[in-house]
Amino acid sequence: MYSRFINGVSAGRQPSLIREMTKILAAAPPEMIPLSGGFPNPEMFPFKNLTLSVENGSPINLSGKSLQSALQYLPTNGHPALLKQLKDLQLEVHKPGEAVWNNTDIVVTSGSQDGLCKAFEMMMDKGSSVLVEDFVYSGTLSIINPYEPKYHIIESDDKGMKPESLKKVLAQWTPGEESKHIPKFLYINPTGANPTGTVLPLDRRREIYQLCCEYNLLLLEDDPYYYLQFEEKSLRPPSFFSLDTEGRVIRFDSFSKILSSGIRLGFVTGPKPLIERIVLHMQVSVLHASSLSQVITTNLLEQWGQEGFFNHIDNVENFYKNRRDKMLEAADKNLKGLCEYSVPLGGMFLWMKIPGLTSTWDMIMERGLKKNIMLMPGKAFQPDMDKPCSYLRAAFSIAPEDKFEPAMERLAELIKEEIEIETIKKKYGDVGHDTGH
Repeated sequence: MYSRFINGVSAGRQPSLIREMTKILAAAPPEMIPLSGGFPNPEMFPFKNLTLSVENGSPINLSGKSLQSALQYLPTNGHPALLKQLKDLQLEVHKPGEAVWNNTDIVVTSGSQDGLCKAFEMMMDKGSSVLVEDFVYSGTLSIINPYEPKYHIIESDDKGMKPESLKKVLAQWTPGEESKHIPKFLYINPTGANPTGTVLPLDRRREIYQLCCEYNLLLLEDDPYYYLQFEEKSLRPPSFFSLDTEGRVIRFDSFSKILSSGIRLGFVTGPKPLIERIVLHMQVSVLHASSLSQVITTNLLEQWGQEGFFNHIDNVENFYKNRRDKMLEAADKNLKGLCEYSVPLGGMFLWMKIPGLTSTWDMIMERGLKKNIMLMPGKAFQPDMDKPCSYLRAAFSIAPEDKFEPAMERLAELIKEEIEIETIKKKYGDVGHDTGH
C-alpha cells in the first residue's frame, strides 16, 4: 500500500546493524554481555550529578546509573519509557480506530521539524508535485524548495484550507491514476496554523480527509500548536489522526511550545512502514534525539501523570490566550481602518492584511527595523516568494505585554507612511531610486 509514497533513496536504505543491536541491547536481560557496540564507557563522562527544579513539583535528580543512561546512546525510535508514555498519550487524546492503531508506530525526533524533514526526504524527488495552502510555515518551505517542486496551491480563508479549492486542484487528475506528476501527499497545519492562527473546523477536516482517500494521498498533519488552542474544549475539532480510517495520516507533534524549545523533542506518529523509513533516515543522520532531553521528559511525565500534563497544558493555553487578547486590544485601538485580521483560535500569531498596500516587505525589512519594530513579512510564508504580499505576522508570544501598545502605534505609523510611499511610486515611479547604472 505504501510503496508509491517512498522514493528511490528511501527504498534503498537498509537498517544499520549497529543501531539494531542498540535496540536489542536496550531490552536485553542483565546477564547479557555487550561486546557488540562501540558505546563509550560512562565512567569517563565528566558529568556526575544533575538536578532540575520543577515548578509545583519535585526536583528531577539524575546521578549514578540514571545519569549514565541519560548520557548514553539510545535506540533510534526513542527512550523505551518515553515511547510508552507517548503511545498512551496518543491513545487517550486522539482515540484512533483499532485497525489504524494496530499498524501505527511512533518515533521521537529532534523537534517535530526534524521529523517533517525526514518525511519529505522519504517521499520527494526533484520536481515532485506538492499540495500546500497559500500561506505555509516558512520552515516547511525551506525543506521543500531545494527539490524544485511543482506547487499546487490550495486557497484558504479565516477558517483554514478550503475543501472546494482542494477538490478543484485535484480534479486535474483521475482518482487511482498512477503517475509521477500526481502529488503523494497533502501538507497541512490544521490547528493554530503558522502564520494564520486558524483552526480548521471538523466538517472541512472530514471533507479534506475524504479527498485524500479518493486520490490516494498521504496527509501530513503538522500540529505543533495542537496543545495551544483557545476555544472551549467542547468546540475543538478532533485531529486528522483521530479521523483516519485507512492509515494515511502521518502526525507531527512537538514539545517545543509546551515544555521547552531548547530540549528539541518532537514525535511522529503514523503507519509502521512509513515510520520505519523515517527511522532509517535518522539512523544515518542524528542517530536519535537527545538522550538527556528524552530522560528528563520521561521523568517529568512520570511525575505529572496524564492529569498533571493536561493541567500544565491548561496553564500554557491560558497564558497565551491572555497575551493574544492583550495584543488584539492594542491592535483594535491602533489599527482600525488600516488592517484586516481575525481572532486567532490557536498558536502564537496575529495574521494581518494591509489592504492599502501591495507589499509589506520593504516596510518591515527596511523601515520597520529602523523604527525598532520587528515583524514577519507575509511573503516569507508564500510558496512563490516572487509574488508581492500585503500580509504580515505579529507574534504575541515573547515581547513584554506592556510593549504591545507602542508596537501597534509604531505599526500604524509605518503603514500610513508606506501607503504614502506606494501612492507616490504609483504616480511618479520610483523617484530617486539609484538603479546602479
